[in-house]
Amino acid sequence: MQRFHLHLVSDATGETLSSVAKAALVQFEGFDAMEHMHAMVRSAKQMELVLSAIQRTPGLVLFTLVDRELRTQLEEGCLGLGLLPIPVLDTVMNAFGHFLGAESRGRPGQQHEMNAEYFGRIEAMNFTMAHDDGLRTDDLHQADIILVGVSRTSKTPTGIYLANRGLKVANIPVVPGVPLPAELEGLKNPLIVGLTVSPDRLVHIRRTRMRALSEAEDTAYADPEAVAEEITAARRVYLKRGWPIIDVTRRSIEETAAAIYSLYQRRQEEMAGA
Repeated sequence: MQRFHLHLVSDATGETLSSVAKAALVQFEGFDAMEHMHAMVRSAKQMELVLSAIQRTPGLVLFTLVDRELRTQLEEGCLGLGLLPIPVLDTVMNAFGHFLGAESRGRPGQQHEMNAEYFGRIEAMNFTMAHDDGLRTDDLHQADIILVGVSRTSKTPTGIYLANRGLKVANIPVVPGVPLPAELEGLKNPLIVGLTVSPDRLVHIRRTRMRALSEAEDTAYADPEAVAEEITAARRVYLKRGWPIIDVTRRSIEETAAAIYSLYQRRQEEMAGA
């Protein structure tokens, strides 16, 4: 594994830079980044400290800075070290400016301001946590999305991921022999999605979970035949009720959430056009 230094310089939290860097790095096998995060850099003195750190451990430098003086300070300092810093968002910002015919406000950290969108995400997160695993079914009509699935189909983490985008998500477990909540009947507002998974994958996940909890694995919960029937029965319910189905077998939480969000957006557009 070849290691290198990666400096991320931001006038905000640096989350965007970190996400972009990780997304790019996974495309290169055999390389490992020693990440140096320089966040909330908003003064010349802070930039001097950043440049000192870069001088000590030279490497790839990515940045998101809106202040022109700080950008110039970083660029000139890096060039003096024989490095070329990369402005990650410039291409995107230029595209927006060209399309909108306007200039950006040039204010750092705007995406983290405590505005209505921020408080909307907090409200969505609170709703999602309060409606996890079948809790509080009396107000499911207030949900944006309801996830239904057998145990260990990633309902909770997927819901939390979507809640971080401002969506109120409830999740309902499908338990053998236990009827689904009557409150699911007749709901018009929420998008209800059925989650499924391959039996082999689910058996593996459940056995790993039981092993971690030091519980016996020879139960119907992890028995291949019982699990296969459980998944089949759940799928019948989804099809009978006309719910869209997403197979999470080969999907990450992010990919599952993206698929659900796409369904949600499509449904919102259809409802708006009706």
